Amino acid sequence: MQRLRVRYAKRGRLRFTSHRDISRAVERAVRRAGIPVAFSAGFTPHPKISYAGAAATGVASEAEYLEIGLTETRDPARVRADLDAALPPGLDIVDVVPVRAGGAGDAPAKPGAFADRLEASRWRIRLDGVPPGDAAAAVAAFLDADVIEVERLTKKGRRRFDVRAAVSVLEAEADEPDRRAAEAADAPCAILRMVVRHSTPAVRPDDILTGLRQIADLAPPSPPMVTRLAQGPLDAATGGLGDPLDPDREIGPPSGDDAAAAGGPQRPRPGEPASADAAGARP
Repeated sequence: MQRLRVRYAKRGRLRFTSHRDISRAVERAVRRAGIPVAFSAGFTPHPKISYAGAAATGVASEAEYLEIGLTETRDPARVRADLDAALPPGLDIVDVVPVRAGGAGDAPAKPGAFADRLEASRWRIRLDGVPPGDAAAAVAAFLDADVIEVERLTKKGRRRFDVRAAVSVLEAEADEPDRRAAEAADAPCAILRMVVRHSTPAVRPDDILTGLRQIADLAPPSPPMVTRLAQGPLDAATGGLGDPLDPDREIGPPSGDDAAAAGGPQRPRPGEPASADAAGARP
C-alpha cells in the first residue's frame, strides 16, 4: 500500500467549515478523482485518510496536513492535480509527498510519528480597529511577563493555564496594504505575527489575545482574522519552522510549488488572493 502525505489550504469562506465537513469533502473528492484509496477492515470499512494538527473552525490556514493510503502506486503530482480539481474552491491542495519507506533494518513508521513533527505553528492575526502602536505596546508587555494565565472552558470544565511559555515569537506591525486601506477608511488596523508551540493543553491564537487583553487591555472592536501560515518542527534558537514533509521528500522537485513547500507565498487559483496573508481576508 502506498501512503501519501498531503498539505492543503483552507481559504476564504471555507475557514468556517467544520473539520467533519472538510473530511467529508475530501472523501467525496477522492472518489470523484478516481484515486484508489484503501479502506479499513471490519463491518464498517472507512477510507484510510487521517489528519494531523487541524485548525479550528473559523480559522484560515495555509498548512493543513492529511495522510491517505492507496491500494495502487500513483504519481504524487497526478494525485495532487486530480484531487485539487475535485475539491471545492478554497480547499486547495498545496503539496503531495510519498511517505518514504525505511531501508533494511529501519524501524517501521509509528502512528503519530508525523504529528510529532508538528511542534509549532506560525500565525498571522489581523486586528481591525486596533492602532498598530497600541498593539506594539501590548506585545511588549506580553513579552516582558514571565507567566500569563488565562482561563478557558474545556470539556472537563474551566481550566487555567499559562500561555506565555508557549509563545516563541510575537510581533506587531502595520501591514502596508492594510495600512493604506485603513487610512482610506480612517480606521486603524494592526497585524500580529506569532509562533506558538504545540503544547498540552493546546494554546490557541484566541488564548494569546485573551492574554494581551488581560495584561495590556488590548480589546479589538471586531472579531480578529486568524490565518495559520505554517506548522512544523521548531528551531528554538531562531523561532523558525521547518517543513514537516522534508523527511519524506524524495530528491528532486516536490509535487507542489517550491514556494508552497517552503511555507512561502502560494500560487493561487484564478480569482483567489495572491498571498498567504491575503488568503485570510474577509470574503
